[in-house]
Amino acid sequence: MFPKANTALRSAISKLPPIGPWLVVAIAVAWIGCHQRQSEPAALSPQDALTSFRLSDDFRIELFACEPYVLSPVEMVFDENGRIYVAEMLDYPEDPPPGKPARSRIRLLEDRDGDGRVDHAVVFADRVLEVSGLQPWKGGLIVTSAPDILFMKDTNGDGQADERRVLYTGFPKVNPEARITNPRLAIDNWVYASNTGSDGRITSPDQAGHAPVLVRGADFRFRPDRRTAEPASGPAQFGSTFDDWGNRFITQNTIHLRHVVLPMQYLDKSPFLDIPAVAQDISDHGRPSSPIFPLTSPQAWRVERTRLRQQRYDENRLNRTEQVGGYFSAASGSTIYSGDVFPKEYWGNIFTGEVNSNLVHRDILRQDGVSFLAARAKDGIEFLASTDPWFRPCNFTNAPDGNLYVTDIYRLFIETPESIPEELKKNMDFWAGDTMGRIYRIVSNKPLRRRDLKPQLGVATTVELVRLLESTNGWHRQTAQRLLLERQDPSAIPPLRELVQKSRSSLARIHALWSLEGLSALQAAQLGVALRDVDPHLREHALRLSEPWLDSSEALKRVVFDMARDSDMRVQFQLALTLGRTGDPQKLATLVELASLRPVDPWFRTAILSSVAESAHAFYEQLRSRSRTGVNPELLEQLGSVIGGKHDTAEMRRFLKALARESSPEAGLRGLARGLKLAAVRDLFVPEAQTYLSRFLNSSKEPVQAAAWEVARHLRLGDLTRKALAEALSEPLPLARRTFAIRALQGGSFEAVSSVLRTVLDSPSASILKLAAIDTLSVFDHPTVPSILMAPWKGYSPEARQRVLTVLLRRREWMAALVSALEDGNVERASVDATVQARLLDHPDPAVVDRARKVFSRQGEDRSGIVAAYRDVLKLRGDVAHGKQAFEKTCAKCHLPQGERARLGPDLSGISSKSKEELLKSILDPSASIEPRFVNYIVITKDGRMHDGILGNETPGALTLRGTSDEGDTTLLRRNIADIRASTISLMPDEIEKTLQRQGIADVIAYLQGGL
Repeated sequence: MFPKANTALRSAISKLPPIGPWLVVAIAVAWIGCHQRQSEPAALSPQDALTSFRLSDDFRIELFACEPYVLSPVEMVFDENGRIYVAEMLDYPEDPPPGKPARSRIRLLEDRDGDGRVDHAVVFADRVLEVSGLQPWKGGLIVTSAPDILFMKDTNGDGQADERRVLYTGFPKVNPEARITNPRLAIDNWVYASNTGSDGRITSPDQAGHAPVLVRGADFRFRPDRRTAEPASGPAQFGSTFDDWGNRFITQNTIHLRHVVLPMQYLDKSPFLDIPAVAQDISDHGRPSSPIFPLTSPQAWRVERTRLRQQRYDENRLNRTEQVGGYFSAASGSTIYSGDVFPKEYWGNIFTGEVNSNLVHRDILRQDGVSFLAARAKDGIEFLASTDPWFRPCNFTNAPDGNLYVTDIYRLFIETPESIPEELKKNMDFWAGDTMGRIYRIVSNKPLRRRDLKPQLGVATTVELVRLLESTNGWHRQTAQRLLLERQDPSAIPPLRELVQKSRSSLARIHALWSLEGLSALQAAQLGVALRDVDPHLREHALRLSEPWLDSSEALKRVVFDMARDSDMRVQFQLALTLGRTGDPQKLATLVELASLRPVDPWFRTAILSSVAESAHAFYEQLRSRSRTGVNPELLEQLGSVIGGKHDTAEMRRFLKALARESSPEAGLRGLARGLKLAAVRDLFVPEAQTYLSRFLNSSKEPVQAAAWEVARHLRLGDLTRKALAEALSEPLPLARRTFAIRALQGGSFEAVSSVLRTVLDSPSASILKLAAIDTLSVFDHPTVPSILMAPWKGYSPEARQRVLTVLLRRREWMAALVSALEDGNVERASVDATVQARLLDHPDPAVVDRARKVFSRQGEDRSGIVAAYRDVLKLRGDVAHGKQAFEKTCAKCHLPQGERARLGPDLSGISSKSKEELLKSILDPSASIEPRFVNYIVITKDGRMHDGILGNETPGALTLRGTSDEGDTTLLRRNIADIRASTISLMPDEIEKTLQRQGIADVIAYLQGGL
């Protein structure tokens, strides 16, 4: 690897006096480590760093601040008087050891001599753990520092925060790259913060009686003026920005730009509605990761990691090429330029840092339906790139002077240690550069106007602040609105109303409207005028602002209901969302018109159905009356899900009757069945349902029959149950029809159907019939179900055994029965796989856990000792082919996607970079470290059933668990959940060495090192 180094090393060793062989090895390792460290390029001085940049000819880059005035900066903000606050994330990439204070802090910077460079700094606040986000508020700062969002203020003028209190707490202290960050005050007067979807129960010390805000799978937002908080759509990592019109764009590491399409606050009234996504990737030049054009080569460690991977791929003839760079891998700090100094073609552009590749990427946004597309500004070249691999542009700031400022954390290594193989990171100093840091200013060579950094808006009069809402500079507009919100000065109301009426600037009129909202001074009459404004942006915002008046102002409501034919698609989309805020049944006519205009757009369908709420069937009837060809199947299925979830018997009867008129009734039936399952409905009596379902069951189309039987599973249907009992045992019938019949027995009583189900399980029936019988038995809450399921255990196929185990894990008392069967030997210990073991060891009853531990020989066992005892495996030669077979049998269930189901464990596509030692520890002691994204959650519903899985998606009304069984995902209504908790046990079993044996482990390691 280092031939010259090895020659020099041998020469040096030959001159040493005789020493022991182990000391020679130690010296060699240390010498090579030093040489490896020295192979990394040295940091550049701030002046030399300026020469490393290549950027658009329209601009130049200037040094604004550097060490010693700023260290490891990740966020910079200007307050109303131009004071400059910087978050210095000195703790990154790892928290300090227990008992040691945090190193991160906030600095207050000044340019005292006015030369455009910082020349003075004081520590505003120290010991602020992993501080990463700042937002000016009421003369101080809102600060993100997990587990808290803090408020800090200097009350005595010494430049140091003497007020420091918690606004919200409960955010998890996970990987520093995934913590609460990016507090941004938006035009709607809410502060939005990026949470990366991390699990947390957020509370406020000032609101002890309030229920916690659950942010798992979401971001977070709060009103600092009204002390309200709620989850927000996202989730974002490090990068969150708003355009002039309030559209939110977020960053997620390899996905450098996403648009939040569906705000979370509109989704809480429709818990039965399928909502696959709330945001979408908008890059038109590469998804999920876009190509980039750096000037630096990948760092030596990254090249070496890629070389090792490629070597293993080649050795195993995998015909695969590992890419070392050239794509987004660490996008950070996306920020829309909102100034007015750059040339106009840059206004509204979005700038994203790529910290791994030392560049700044520029995108041009354009509307695309209800969302946007982001286009590369220039092909083959970035807006700014550096030849200095230490340059880490992690964030940006729009400043009072109209320029764009870049915060450069300036580190040799930017990755967290866990992302780098042990054998490579031994000699990497992850804090190299923490005594440095730079902030740059990007300046136009031909500025449209001149501004400075001394705005002094803190002493501006209220009238002056109102006038600033007409500024072409976004910083001035946004700061003026914030100060009006903070001051709550009633004298602002008359000039704001005048601005709404007379300003020629659409942006000023929008800011004025939201400022009036913040002062609780908005009037319905003003909104009525705004809803007719020539600018669609204003009409869109007026719809949002009109929502509190929809049930109190008839005049305003009439204007809103008449907006379905608005010429702008985004206004129509906002209308679809806004209509959910009124209970007036007349809204349905408007929603029907929108559905007729936009039947195939999935975003529109979700928005429309989110507003249908309690009137789903009435909406369907109106929609059906307008259509000659029937309702769009996707819309029909989603409607069916909403109706099934509500399970109003009169509404269901009307819907089943109406479906007979549809050319594709199976879509509505499938949705109905899904909604009934979501609401956990059983034995529901729906008048005339038997008549209508019988017609569908006699259809010549198998999809219609199948969907009808799925609905029948949830209903009380005497005649159909008898029909199903007969068909379940009728051997001349096709297997598919018998399967439908067995599943339909879920609608009968246990006493009526259990004997037939026993017969199916005990007889040499086809596997598909046994699986259906197992599933049907699983719905009954009867104490004999476990014994019925386990009685034919010896004759089950592997798939049937797995299905039985899945069923037994759904209730705590059934889990205890399974443990008893394992203790008695009726169920073989070897037949219980990883996920089953993990669930039994997570049982709520400690006595059951103790029994399970004894069954699996885990009680008191030290896994680190097992790892040490198996180190001889590292000397064995692994067989890749055998390793592949063992992996597919033992590990693929969780680590690879299974059909339509996503993977349940970490993606192992990059596992080939791990050393044998790392892989051995991960295999033998999996619970030592569980990735937050793959924590297994245990959910207990109010009916006593237990569910588990990886969190897939959450909305205000429901959560989805990515299933650990072959049945796929499970969606549960929040109102049906009694308890939810994260498991501390990995889904991967601790005793895998008893399954694989030593040679098997060596084989799997060899396979993994060859790359999946």
